[in-house]
Amino acid sequence: MTAPATPSGHVDVDTPLTKVLGANTAKALASHLDLHTAGDLLYHFPRRYDERGEHTDIRSLEVGEDVTVMAQVRATNRRRIRGGADEMLEVTVGDGAGGVLMLTYFGRRQVWREKELRPGRWGLFAGKVTEFRGKRQLNGAQYVLLSDEGEASEEIEEFAGALIPVYPAAAKVPTWTIARCVGVVLEMVSPPEDPLPAGVRAQGNLVGIAQALREIHRPTSKEELYKARRRLKWDEAFAVQLTLVQRKHRAASWPARPRARRDDGLLAAFDATLPYELTEGQQTVGEEIAGDLGTAHPMHRLLQGEVGSGKTLVAVRAMLQVVDTGGQAAMLAPTEVLAAQHYRGIADLLGPLGRAGELDSAPDATRVTLVTGSLGAAARRKALEEIAGGHAGIVVGTHALLYEGVDFADLGLVVVDEQHRFGVEQRDALRTKGTQPPHVLVMTATPIPRTVAMTVYGDLEVSTLSQLPKGRSPIASHVVPAAEKPAFLERAWKRIREEVAAGHQAYVVCPRIGDTSDEDASAATDDNGKRPPVAVLDVAPLLAEGPLHGLRIGVLHGKLAADEKDAVMRAYAGGEIDVLVATTVVEVGVNVPNATVMVVLDAERFGVSQLHQLRGRVGRGSAAGLCLLVTEALEGTPARERLDAVASTTDGFRLAEIDLEQRREGDVLGATQSGRRSHLRLLSLLRDAKLINEARVEAISLVQEDPELERHPALAASVAALVDEERAEYLEKG
Repeated sequence: MTAPATPSGHVDVDTPLTKVLGANTAKALASHLDLHTAGDLLYHFPRRYDERGEHTDIRSLEVGEDVTVMAQVRATNRRRIRGGADEMLEVTVGDGAGGVLMLTYFGRRQVWREKELRPGRWGLFAGKVTEFRGKRQLNGAQYVLLSDEGEASEEIEEFAGALIPVYPAAAKVPTWTIARCVGVVLEMVSPPEDPLPAGVRAQGNLVGIAQALREIHRPTSKEELYKARRRLKWDEAFAVQLTLVQRKHRAASWPARPRARRDDGLLAAFDATLPYELTEGQQTVGEEIAGDLGTAHPMHRLLQGEVGSGKTLVAVRAMLQVVDTGGQAAMLAPTEVLAAQHYRGIADLLGPLGRAGELDSAPDATRVTLVTGSLGAAARRKALEEIAGGHAGIVVGTHALLYEGVDFADLGLVVVDEQHRFGVEQRDALRTKGTQPPHVLVMTATPIPRTVAMTVYGDLEVSTLSQLPKGRSPIASHVVPAAEKPAFLERAWKRIREEVAAGHQAYVVCPRIGDTSDEDASAATDDNGKRPPVAVLDVAPLLAEGPLHGLRIGVLHGKLAADEKDAVMRAYAGGEIDVLVATTVVEVGVNVPNATVMVVLDAERFGVSQLHQLRGRVGRGSAAGLCLLVTEALEGTPARERLDAVASTTDGFRLAEIDLEQRREGDVLGATQSGRRSHLRLLSLLRDAKLINEARVEAISLVQEDPELERHPALAASVAALVDEERAEYLEKG
């Protein structure tokens, strides 16, 4: 790679790197790291900092990982190979704690490299970790050696400090090349105008942006590095919170028709028919929602609650409040299976109150109508007429509700179930279905840590249901180590037989369907075919012929036709199927109170929150639930520890935190959602909760004074750079 060019003329953060570093270097940074401008490079922060004499823990490296490690040369061994024509140099580097890596170099005349890589020298070594005969290796590793005392080094300027920055790098652009380029940019680029108002900086005790950018790349001390990182994290948190607070402020000015609660309408009649008392949480949340619906501005509320906490009942009561005012309510579900479940569940809950026009309907009853993409022409036409005429007070469906031709007479409320499965465009499309923006209630059964709710759902008011209704049974969860103790898996199948014999039903959840179009087909031949089958289409016949012989077994997966899925779920709900072998299509919303046991195969393939959702399908009646997590993962591995955590608690909020700890922050914050690079690099939702809260308080104060940031143009530009349009949509979508 060519040396960086000397820039000429004015250089600022928007200057292309071709003018600062030269064409070849700029091309490499653009093609391998998506860095195009001086500002892009300044915001390409180090992943970590190594200290001189401090090693990287080599034993923590995983095979296949691209790494940069700081280590010390321990030994070299040069020998001839292939009949004496070529040489191979083996270099052993160590971390001082028992971890060693073998570096191998092939080719003639390796004498110069052997002299350079003298035992005792420290360096940064970069490459992909491989394994050969039980030893970890970096084949043909790139490296840069740190200078010996009194000896000059090409890299000494870039690594002159005690803290050595290690950057997210690529094979063709190692960390030391990035460090050199950053050094050039730091010297040549005019510092950007500080976007934070002086009062905010003073209130937060934050350093200036120029100092922060220099210190994060060339820290003079740990204390200065801490100040730099804190300032840049603040910028990220503040940009996100400003975006969400602005959205919330704008939404508050939109008009909406008030839907005040009546004392003599369908809601009152429905409450009078309930055979049980609402939980304290359902009553509290119900009052919050009722108050929002009664205002002249659209409600934007997130309803989160544990699996089985009664969110659907709360939503039905809100929908009836809207119907009582002459309006309509729409519930969106992510799949046809779930939409059909909601339709049947709501119809059953309402009984005669939801059967307007039928012989047994109650006075002033409404209609519940289902709209999905698989409806036949006649059924679809009838449903659309009911909706357009206002006869259908409650409409349940999938995204098919968004199609042209689905017209509402007076859409007053949109309930979105499992919001993360819908795009912002779809949510907005429903908003346009009414004469004025409807009220919006977002439901999620995935518990959300407070900082995530504040960051991802910051434009919504948040209500939480943490109590389970009376009569709901506890769920016991156990890990079944199939590889270590095969007898435990045999016992799992016996438990299913015992539950069925007692009159109950079971789920067997598989990670794959099993046909040739499976994206993860390679999983079928893991370990040279030694692993047991984990696909629905393979597992179902094996169970029917083997441990579950004689039981009525059904199959459910996403590639079945909609009418087949519905038929299977009806049969299962009606007790005609003993064991349902399914993919995660049963993850949310499926409600069969008679199901008491679930076996999850290859459970390590599922996320923590997903497993929590899945096991919420059992124990929904009066009998206790049992969830068995079958895994090949060995004790002590991260995958096994994750499953042990799920088995140890049914506290969804604790599990959500565990899930967050194990996911990349960029994934949570949306940095990778659109496939584009994001400047949101440093913020941690777990570690930086206090900072995020402080940033939100300042954002609320600033937006109240200057809603569109007209008096703070530099800040507005900074927010636009950090939170571009696609990212803003992701944040709204959650």
